[in-house]
Amino acid sequence: NELAAVTNKTRLKGSLTDAIRRADVFIGLSTANIVSVEMVASMAKKAIVFAMANPVPEIMPADAKKGGAAVVASGRSDFPNQINNSLAFPGVFRGALDCRAREVNEEMKLAAALAIANLVPKPTAESIVPSMFEKKLVPSVAKAVYDAAVASGAAGKR
Repeated sequence: NELAAVTNKTRLKGSLTDAIRRADVFIGLSTANIVSVEMVASMAKKAIVFAMANPVPEIMPADAKKGGAAVVASGRSDFPNQINNSLAFPGVFRGALDCRAREVNEEMKLAAALAIANLVPKPTAESIVPSMFEKKLVPSVAKAVYDAAVASGAAGKR
């Protein structure tokens, strides 16, 4: 209910086809092949599609593009814009361990996200996140998480 209160303020009811119509963004965290080219075509112009089901996304990236999506991401490494928790976790853990954080709080998570985003200074439709192999990824995220933990009081005593 909390997620629906934030994401479905108009209290829309119906099928996925109904929900995706005129939407700016689709973020799928569900199952394979449930979004069609026609469904993406019914979305707003310059729609963003994050089809994250793995190993088979809700819609294949080429089909999402065929439907008119401007930006497409998936959880797969064989397509551009792989969104994967491995972008964050090594650096989050390193930063949290280095400062003996008692928790991973919202400030630390936001700092990690911003550090990841800052590694793509000029994003394009085909490059919205850095590669998992970007050499600056783990150190940048670790430093951002460390600094956020200290600033927010989550860091432990040395």
